Amino acid sequence: MWLLLVLLPVAALPARGCRAPEEAAVRVLSARLLGLAEEPGLDADPGVYVGLRLAGDHDLHAERRYLERLQDAFQGRYGRSLDSDSHLSHGHRHRHAGHSKDTRAASQWPETGRLALYLLGLRASCPPPDPGPQRFLVTWLKYYLEKDWAGSRRHGHPLTSYYQYSLGVLALCVHGKRVREEVIQRLLVAEQHRRFRHAGSSAVGKGPWDPWGPRRTHRGGCVAPRVTQGIPADTEAVVALAFTCLEREQLVRSRLAAELRVAVRGIRERFVEAQSEDGLIGNIFSTPLAMQVFIATDKCRTHAAYGRAMAALLQRLDAFTSAAAMAQALPVLHGRSYLDIASMQCKEEPDTLTPLPIEPLPVGPGNMMVRLVVECPVAQCPQHLLYDLPVPVPTGASLLDLLGAAPAQGPQNFTFETQDTPQGPFLTSVLGLAAQPQERHYWQLLGGLGSSLQMGVADYRPEDGETVILRLSKW
Repeated sequence: MWLLLVLLPVAALPARGCRAPEEAAVRVLSARLLGLAEEPGLDADPGVYVGLRLAGDHDLHAERRYLERLQDAFQGRYGRSLDSDSHLSHGHRHRHAGHSKDTRAASQWPETGRLALYLLGLRASCPPPDPGPQRFLVTWLKYYLEKDWAGSRRHGHPLTSYYQYSLGVLALCVHGKRVREEVIQRLLVAEQHRRFRHAGSSAVGKGPWDPWGPRRTHRGGCVAPRVTQGIPADTEAVVALAFTCLEREQLVRSRLAAELRVAVRGIRERFVEAQSEDGLIGNIFSTPLAMQVFIATDKCRTHAAYGRAMAALLQRLDAFTSAAAMAQALPVLHGRSYLDIASMQCKEEPDTLTPLPIEPLPVGPGNMMVRLVVECPVAQCPQHLLYDLPVPVPTGASLLDLLGAAPAQGPQNFTFETQDTPQGPFLTSVLGLAAQPQERHYWQLLGGLGSSLQMGVADYRPEDGETVILRLSKW
């Protein structure tokens, strides 16, 4: 038995004794993600690279090419000292700087989440890159954690989100870097006061993913191109992973470590209580991150909730259609969490994976009619009901297609705006009303009975006779 364990490739062993399911469908999911990663025209996403590295099967040459694309995108921007960038960028500000041609970053909107994922990806790469340039990246991430929190002094939360903020702490911990105790206490106090909940959610989670990409404006009558999108993952899961890492790597004092243990135990217990009868924790997209908490704390074999969640995932693998959603699901399907990146070894990794091209879902023959409703219950809106009309679209069309085909109601055309993010298009404005991230506003996607659609605008496909509601909400 021990001889067999020694002969297995080190990087392929399940993390901390969490058994990975031997399912052909899991390998197919890895191949589909690799296929999406090689799609021309799509920006490299550090989260996708992390998902590929934490999987059990690899195409090492393709992964190296993807890493080079990430390095091209990040090193030019963060491969310099903070002082030199601050001097160059004086007087400039671009909120969505991750896709700007201007490489200056010091005075721009914090890119905490993307930079954290990129650092996690560098630590997971084989062979590891030159550690020299990483010093600048660590400095940048620490800077963003401080800049991000500046929003709390006025609004009581980070400028981006608790999700991105905790991801930044986790990335620094995986690299063995200490962060100021005040930074950790900010997250701990937020967890103790349950500040991670957002309006309309029965599960603990972060709000809509922060827009990182360029804005696209759409006018009625033009069908927008289909782009995939996942939905936000669970904030408390990333917080628990960060706390577990800080304690395990002994990067905090013993008294604070004890408080972090209590917080993680509470998060894990709430996940068990929140698990639905079908095995999901929150929803299909938040479940993988929640499962990582059981893996990281070595509770995957002792909690029945983990086994039920794994069974639920395996039954619904076809729900993961976007690259970001696939990348978030793959680690747990291989018995791993983000914490395993800290101890990854590049020894005899199986180089057997072949990319599987993604074929677009066919649009069926004939048309269907979907009722589209736009509601705005916040104070800035002139009236609650802004739009209510049936929209004819081809059978099998996505919600994004539906919005593009929506006719005018009155003299004004139906317009909406999206922003490209690592998880696909993010709806930012409808009928000229923009969601304001600083005010925690976002456009919520609902069914006719007011239940969340649990998918993004590019992935959700309404049925004939269905009602879809776009509601400007606060989270």
